[in-house]
Amino acid sequence: MPPTQLPSTASLRPDFIWGVSTSSFQIEGATQEDGRGLSVWDIYCRTGKIKNGDTGDVACDHYHRYREDVGLMKALGVQAYRFSVAWPRVLPQGRGSINEAGLAFYDRLVDALLAAGIEPWLCLYHWDLPQALEEHGGWLNRESATWFADYAALIASRLGDRVKRFATFNEPSIFCLFSRSLGNMERSNENQLHRMIHNVNLAHGSAVDVLRANVVDASIGCIHNRQPCRASSASEADVAAAARLDDYWNAAFPDPQCRGEYPPSMRAAIEPHLRPGDLAQICRPLDWFGLNHYSPVYVKSRADSMLGYDFGDKPADAALTPIGWPIDPEAFRETLRATHTRYRLPIYVLENGYGNSDEPDRTGAVIDPGRIEFLKAYVNAMNDAAAGGVDVRGYFVWSLLDNFEWDSGYSTRFGLTYVDYASLRRTPKSSFGWYAGLIKAVRP
Repeated sequence: MPPTQLPSTASLRPDFIWGVSTSSFQIEGATQEDGRGLSVWDIYCRTGKIKNGDTGDVACDHYHRYREDVGLMKALGVQAYRFSVAWPRVLPQGRGSINEAGLAFYDRLVDALLAAGIEPWLCLYHWDLPQALEEHGGWLNRESATWFADYAALIASRLGDRVKRFATFNEPSIFCLFSRSLGNMERSNENQLHRMIHNVNLAHGSAVDVLRANVVDASIGCIHNRQPCRASSASEADVAAAARLDDYWNAAFPDPQCRGEYPPSMRAAIEPHLRPGDLAQICRPLDWFGLNHYSPVYVKSRADSMLGYDFGDKPADAALTPIGWPIDPEAFRETLRATHTRYRLPIYVLENGYGNSDEPDRTGAVIDPGRIEFLKAYVNAMNDAAAGGVDVRGYFVWSLLDNFEWDSGYSTRFGLTYVDYASLRRTPKSSFGWYAGLIKAVRP
């Protein structure tokens, strides 16, 4: 690959890790096979609110095709693969009886990764809460911290002999805010939102302790979605709204987990849910900070919303991806610097990517130059941050495969690999070859 097509990586560590990421509900399918229980997303898909009526029932059929997908990773040359375990696949009711068939699937996946020379990075929770636990209050029930710790203990005991990299949660701010405040799922009230935030933080701390106790040489973090929150106008109300959303989106979880405190703006609201010793239980020693980043978000004041904010207009001249997300490498550089300064942990970028509606051309090839340019620009920004002293140690593209993209269903494609959902055939895109060439150039 000509050097002009590659980003600068001169400031990255020699042992920098290049990887790809996925999540269980988005790729596995087999939602009603081998004893798997229902998740909240299985139930939500039945409401018909997903675009085109899509569901995760089949997704990419990774449950049956994982060996092919590991082969794709090996062809890419990645050193690591971040995936999540489906809680209801291993504990159909969320607690109690264990589903051996579900655990055996993750045994096979981990063994295949290791045989291919790829390090497994396991995330315990990527949004697919067992529906049985939701019916007991889900994350609104303080007992959820105990349920999650017990689930973590099961995974640690089964896979901890081979898996050493563990994340407790993926993007807790997103599944809390979008289910309780900003999203179009169940809207509740401020008290429930703050209770949920606190219980998820308690669950994180409890799981960290369980992983430390049960996995020799465990390396543990949590994965946070951090996006600069910018006011849509210079009005005092919009500026204040952006600051509020910044606290909830970017600080409500990493601040208590890494600094032992909630942002000042929400402390009074958290207080009714806070018991003696809670902050110490939440703020457990971590080995790294997982960062997901895509773009800045633009915010306006909205008096009738729960917390006084809503999404606002983007700048008229903003460069956008085909799905309307701003392309702003400087925001990525800014986020890396801010994360390094505030939390002082090694950073692994565990999601960054470009959404499109890719389709094969008449030859069957999937050519996606926009994704290549996006990834090149963002890796350049990451290199600049490293040159300025940011301790960034890895970069994982979202995603290995096109997949179920939540409310967008299958209409949005983030993958380096095109998935024909009718046949489930995988076709590496031109960005796949570009990323493989980058990795080969920097980790020959």
